[in-house]
Amino acid sequence: MLSFNHLSNPYSVSRNSVYAKNGMVATSQPLAAQAGLDILKKGGNAIDAAIATAAALTVVEPTSNGIGGDAFALVWTKGILHGLNASGPSPMSISIDAVKELGHSEIPAHGWIPVTVPGAPAAWAELSKRFGKLPFHELLKPAITYAEKGFPVSPTLSRYWRFAYEKFKNTLTNPVFQYWFKTFAPKGRAPQVGEIWASVDHAKTLQSIAETNGESFYRGELAEKISTFSKETGGFLKEEDLTTYQPEWVEPISVNYRGYDVWEIPPNGQGIVALQALNILKGYEFHSKDSVDTYHKQIEAIKLAFVDAAKYVTERERMNVTVEQLLDESYAEKRRALIGDEAMMPEAGEPSSSGTVYLATADSEGNMVSFIQSNYMGFGSGIVVPGTGIALQNRGHNFTLDWNHVNALEGGKRTYHTIIPGFLTKDNVAIGPFGVMGGFMQPQGHVQVIMNTIDFGLHPQAALDAPRWQWVKEKIVHVEDRFPHHIAQALARKGHNIQIQLEPNSFGRGQIIWRDNKTGVLIGASESRTDGTVTAW
Repeated sequence: MLSFNHLSNPYSVSRNSVYAKNGMVATSQPLAAQAGLDILKKGGNAIDAAIATAAALTVVEPTSNGIGGDAFALVWTKGILHGLNASGPSPMSISIDAVKELGHSEIPAHGWIPVTVPGAPAAWAELSKRFGKLPFHELLKPAITYAEKGFPVSPTLSRYWRFAYEKFKNTLTNPVFQYWFKTFAPKGRAPQVGEIWASVDHAKTLQSIAETNGESFYRGELAEKISTFSKETGGFLKEEDLTTYQPEWVEPISVNYRGYDVWEIPPNGQGIVALQALNILKGYEFHSKDSVDTYHKQIEAIKLAFVDAAKYVTERERMNVTVEQLLDESYAEKRRALIGDEAMMPEAGEPSSSGTVYLATADSEGNMVSFIQSNYMGFGSGIVVPGTGIALQNRGHNFTLDWNHVNALEGGKRTYHTIIPGFLTKDNVAIGPFGVMGGFMQPQGHVQVIMNTIDFGLHPQAALDAPRWQWVKEKIVHVEDRFPHHIAQALARKGHNIQIQLEPNSFGRGQIIWRDNKTGVLIGASESRTDGTVTAW
């Protein structure tokens, strides 16, 4: 098992890991984390706490997620890891021809075209039904209170809200977007740091979801409001798309990395990218984290995994290769053999026949949850359903209009999805949940956090605080300004196009909770690049 009592934190920005015994919640907003902890103290379990935290995040971090988004979860309970895929499909009435007839050569980022069926409310209800202890309506009370009475806007949240407003005021000029501005910029601007922001409509919507166990969103008053607005303003989403939606319980997928099992949700999510990269990297021995060879091989492995995913990943049942083929040891060897001393232009192999919030919870009973939800690209589609506060996601933006591509747009199809929760076990015993949100940074963050933990012995906060890199495309690699400059220069000499970035949040925002199974002590960490925190007792 991982040992925590001797690890140092050479990369700490401001804090060390948090230790506790009875329960823990780690996420990107202190108010949401506190909501989850309050539920634990009321007798709820880790699943209840995750639901309460997720619902609160739709209020206190609307720049990254919302009621109209998707969710995925990995739940450890009674010695078994369960996976929940609550991503929604495209509307049945949409098609490539229909989009092209509207004058588009690719899927736009905003408006009704990229809107898919939201899965988050269904995820909350399903998790509560199967594993929760407290009544569902009890879990949404903190979120409802924050929405109704308001909360003070935090610094990182304010910055991203302002970015979105400045962008949207110049680009979202169609009248269909007016309700975004009425909801999220009622004073004609984004809220400032410390300013109280509330949304009574959001509170009413959460109350409706709470009272009906989520039914009103898919088969009730909220579903009617969503489908009516879609019909009136040229959308493809219809009431039957909502009525027929159900989240899916799935078997998590994994690879063994140096004796530890790293778990992800199977496609349509991109967790397989992290697993493929780790499968390639485990063929090497790494003696130092801050070495040119370590970073070079990490970057090259991620490239190979990403180009495979771009070619093959969509809904699992529609893929033309299997997950098992992509994670096969012999295929990893073939991909590993392509890595040389110079940066490569990656190409997909032939195996034989990405705005988001992340949270982690744990309780004294041994339950642990890795949960992620998102509207995508910040506020999502820019479509807000009037009178509800519901900002709809734009996950359909990841579809392609190429008929021959595996991820081609079709009605009723789930797209290649960026949000991924992670989980770590050893010898069928839980170590704990981890995640790094942020578009296509996510699997790259997973690889870096896992290697920081297992290969280099960093405790959770140090594993998160360590300077990050992100492969973007071709030979372009972004690195944080804290990244060692002498290593960046050496990587450039290997042919990598290294670009230093000043914005920390482009490198993701992570959370970790590990359990020391000898003592039962929980060790948690929260991203130093944002407003995150760990609450515990």
